[in-house]
Amino acid sequence: MLSGELGCEPDDVTCLLLLQACASLGALEFGEKVHGHIVERGYDNATNLCNSLIAMYSQFGNLDKAFGVFKGMHNKNVVTWSAIISGLAMNGYGREAIGAFEEMLKMGVLPDDLTFTGVLSACSNCGLVDKGMIIFARMSKEFGIVPNIHHYGCMVDLLGRAGQLHQAYELIMSMRVKPDSTIWRTLLGACRIHRNVILAEHVVEHLIELKAQEAGDYILLFNLYSSVDNWKKVTELRKFMKEKGIQTTPASSSIELKGKVHEFVVDDVSHPQKDEIYEMLDEISKQLKIAGYVAEITSELPNLDAEEKRYVLSYHSEKLAIAFGVLATPPGTTIRIAKNLRICVDCHNFAKILSGVYNRQSICERHPNMVYDDAL
Repeated sequence: MLSGELGCEPDDVTCLLLLQACASLGALEFGEKVHGHIVERGYDNATNLCNSLIAMYSQFGNLDKAFGVFKGMHNKNVVTWSAIISGLAMNGYGREAIGAFEEMLKMGVLPDDLTFTGVLSACSNCGLVDKGMIIFARMSKEFGIVPNIHHYGCMVDLLGRAGQLHQAYELIMSMRVKPDSTIWRTLLGACRIHRNVILAEHVVEHLIELKAQEAGDYILLFNLYSSVDNWKKVTELRKFMKEKGIQTTPASSSIELKGKVHEFVVDDVSHPQKDEIYEMLDEISKQLKIAGYVAEITSELPNLDAEEKRYVLSYHSEKLAIAFGVLATPPGTTIRIAKNLRICVDCHNFAKILSGVYNRQSICERHPNMVYDDAL
């Protein structure tokens, strides 16, 4: 039960604010305590609280609890449906999210702009380009909702993931609203994935025009040059960043355990259990290699040779956090990692294979300000 030191009991408004804070801070355990207090105090019939619970559990990848709250609700409004659709989409259940969208329409609930952001994101995650285009068209023609910057962002992401980079660029140029830096960065990320150097350079020019370029933009371009072995451009870009004083944000990963948040950076030796963590990480790496894991080094750290790259990648912050999670929690426990930067390709592969070898679901949460992977 939650209780105040001054004898004040949290009311429904307090609980709502606490749930939002838990989602922002990656504090699932405390969020579950808030949920327990909500049920204990009989607030669990409040639609706004239930909607926040769905959003919080979805962000933590706990769809069982999110869907449990959803099923138990008597009054589901458009926010409720949008929350479960977005939750399914962000956790890789794109087709189920689209199914929920269709069920919502059958129930006579009219979608709003947030609903379409969720369902278009679902199409992007599943690579359903044709379906996404149809839904995008229906949004304005059938429901009279004018596309906003988020809808266009989903469509650029959808086309970019599918390799339709020029179509994505044309869509941006035809937007009814002025494209912002997030739109251009979405396309820049797709350019890196599909190794389109010319378009990537053009995108960076747009960011410069907006005066919105950040260190992460140059990191993506840096990695792109590395992936196509354009070492001359790599050297030039590194020199440019040094001359301009462009600083990168150190990558960090955190994991919550028993109400305490443990944070790690690359090669971290500050944790009191550092020796045990590194031993566990070495053991995990051995097991994953047996299962077929191979370090992804093609676009990382171009100034190092292959063996040096593999060594540096071995101790990224997310791997240390995962190793601590395996060490400190019972077998089968889901490991939830929060990052301040986008997870790199190698760590993504590492976490994916670990889930199968250790029979543990591994979830990496990105906060709203999490953008680019650490490369320099």
